[in-house]
Amino acid sequence: MDQVWLKNFRCFREQQSARVAPLTLLVGENSTGKTSFLALIRALWDIFLARAAPSFKEAPYDLGSFDEMVHNRGRSTSADESIEAGFVSGFRDTPHRFDAVIAREGSFPRVVRWRMARGDVSVEESWRGITERSIRFETTNGRWNWSLPHKFDYMHRALGAEVVSLFLRSYSEEAFGGFVPESGAVSIGKDDREQFSELLFMFDSDYLMFGNPRPFAGAPVRSRPRRTYDPAPAFRDPEGENVPMYLSTVSFENRESWESLKDALKGFGRESGLFDEVSVKRLGNRGSEPFQMQVRKYGKRTKGPRRNLVDVGYGVSQVLPVITELFRDSDTSMFLLQQPEVHLHPSAQAALGSLFCKVAARDRQLVVETHSDHLLDRVRMDVRDGRSELKPEDVSILFFERGDLDVRIHSLRLDAEGNVLDAPASYRRFFMEETRRSLRL
Repeated sequence: MDQVWLKNFRCFREQQSARVAPLTLLVGENSTGKTSFLALIRALWDIFLARAAPSFKEAPYDLGSFDEMVHNRGRSTSADESIEAGFVSGFRDTPHRFDAVIAREGSFPRVVRWRMARGDVSVEESWRGITERSIRFETTNGRWNWSLPHKFDYMHRALGAEVVSLFLRSYSEEAFGGFVPESGAVSIGKDDREQFSELLFMFDSDYLMFGNPRPFAGAPVRSRPRRTYDPAPAFRDPEGENVPMYLSTVSFENRESWESLKDALKGFGRESGLFDEVSVKRLGNRGSEPFQMQVRKYGKRTKGPRRNLVDVGYGVSQVLPVITELFRDSDTSMFLLQQPEVHLHPSAQAALGSLFCKVAARDRQLVVETHSDHLLDRVRMDVRDGRSELKPEDVSILFFERGDLDVRIHSLRLDAEGNVLDAPASYRRFFMEETRRSLRL
């Protein structure tokens, strides 16, 4: 994603857009919509992949019912109100735009329209009520409408990208013949069909699922450490409950991967000053038996003892799930992280900033909600000093500014010296006032 736009969603009333870069940092006061913004990104991804209607109550986000999601200025919401959102992204060097309209179905949100545009070609699907479903196809030659046959009514719950693509691939001549021209357009020609097919390729489930797995969404507070872990099925979860099991499994079943992962964890541990080594202590000879997570801090002359994860600072157990997700073998290309700096000393918070720069430079996209000036400043300095391959244009700082009952998102950039550009007067105002007070100015 290169840009996200939204309207009438939570605390965002007017339509506005935000630039999303390889590394995007969300900053601002509490309760200004940063977490809602992360939830919207994942929802748009789900709609785009046409899996199902997005859940705004799936962990780590819980945005409630539709009435709690639509913008509310102290009044009751009406039945015809809707949320509008979308994103712009690149595909084969050609930007494309995806838009969606979310309305009420009972107390819950339901997608009632989506539109995909690439260049001069677009396809749009919309619903009226439960069974009325139509598709609009547009090129530079004209616009055409198609009402889905009644036999396809059962698919109205599916968010039609995959359905439309499959149907038109299987019954292309019949399907294209169902489009009715509007505004004086003629019948769809071969060139139009080719443009349409190229656009629909982007909805191909095999390509999308293989090349763009769902973003990983992390929780603001991770799971508490345990003295002993019992083996369980490994799965990814926002709180990192699965991370010790994942580390144990890799160490037991794939020595090569474990050595690589262990070195990566060790590198961050040393840079942050949190630990010098992470290890898994088995309480038996088989992978099905309990185990413990241990860390070691080296002294000047000796390596020091291995200590149980429970017996070291709480910050270690809170950051371990975050860095493990970034280092683990996975096709995930997008990470939505909330307050990864929680419980960390300022020097460790700064080390996270350096890590994010390195990870984002490896064709991964990180969107990070943070309250840490130390993390933000480290990102600015690393970009300035060329500590990673990340360039100034690869960083976006989204400043969420409250105004009355609305919130405005400011898209800030960095220059080659790491200075923040386009910042409004309210940005850094608090810190400047504190500095002046400390200096008695």
